[in-house]
Amino acid sequence: MAVPVYLLAGPEIGERNDFAEKLKADVRKRFGASDECLLYAADTRMQDVVARLRTESLFCPATVIVLRGAEQIKLKDDIAVLGEWIASVTPSAHNKSPAESSVLILVSDAVSVDAKLEKLIPKEHKKIFWELFEDRKEEWVRSFFRKNGYTVDADAVSTILDMVENNTEALRNECACFFLCFPKDHLITSADVEHILAHNREESAFTLFDAMADAESSAQKRFERAVQILQKILLTKNGNAVMLIAGLASCFRRLLVWHRMHTGGAYVDDVTMRQNGFSGKTARTQYARAARVWTQGQTAGIVALLARTDMEMRALGTAFVETQLTLMLYEIVIKRGASAASYEVA
Repeated sequence: MAVPVYLLAGPEIGERNDFAEKLKADVRKRFGASDECLLYAADTRMQDVVARLRTESLFCPATVIVLRGAEQIKLKDDIAVLGEWIASVTPSAHNKSPAESSVLILVSDAVSVDAKLEKLIPKEHKKIFWELFEDRKEEWVRSFFRKNGYTVDADAVSTILDMVENNTEALRNECACFFLCFPKDHLITSADVEHILAHNREESAFTLFDAMADAESSAQKRFERAVQILQKILLTKNGNAVMLIAGLASCFRRLLVWHRMHTGGAYVDDVTMRQNGFSGKTARTQYARAARVWTQGQTAGIVALLARTDMEMRALGTAFVETQLTLMLYEIVIKRGASAASYEVA
């Protein structure tokens, strides 16, 4: 075995989690059992992580630590401590058989981590999990239902993808709801999807975008609703600010595509719509409304704003996340992508 440390990065949570589970299963297979632990970089000292890796368990022959939020590991001392441990378990002329029973899996929702940290990880142990392309997502949904004894029509697949976050973990959780509501061999239709997911849908980056894009409401009401949804998201166990921004960025990038397709009021046929990821009626209606709220130029400014907010949050840490995200929503909804030099008093 090579150095027992891995870096799994990127926004595709489902495939990333599956890969981490395979790594843990491999450890259990080799050692019979393992002590598995999930930690978060923002809440855990690196010295404590390494101490746990160095300490043999009294009850299990191996230890596996999954450390999430690896993009937050930036302090020189933390990287040095981790580097010392990695050096101690790296095969060398002086240490040909280092201990392999402790494995560290670094996980990041971002696509990269601090350059000094990344240099510590062997190239073959670094993997980025990108968002799935439209055709792969459609096939994933059809395959998931088929493996569980169900069939799903094309409109239902499009509706699911319109309503669920763009990662296979969210798709797996939402699609599993249908297995509790319908007998096997049932054909899942678009009407079934609307009925089931509308009642079980949790707030996410996509419901947040939908609320902000409600062209029938005033900017003030849209902002108030957006803040309420933001607070609900941050209170959930999956309230990850980085993933929230990634989800919003995905929505606004799609809105840019919508604007480009309709430049000058051009007619867009059904085939072109589908090729550009607008298969379902729900998505087409949503983005037509959003295009009435933000112009193409404003949308491009919002994409840049989201990238800037993401970088600022990574630099400042978690202390001001809610404040930063609320300001971001203010700039998206009230300022339509422009920076807020000062708050406006109504």
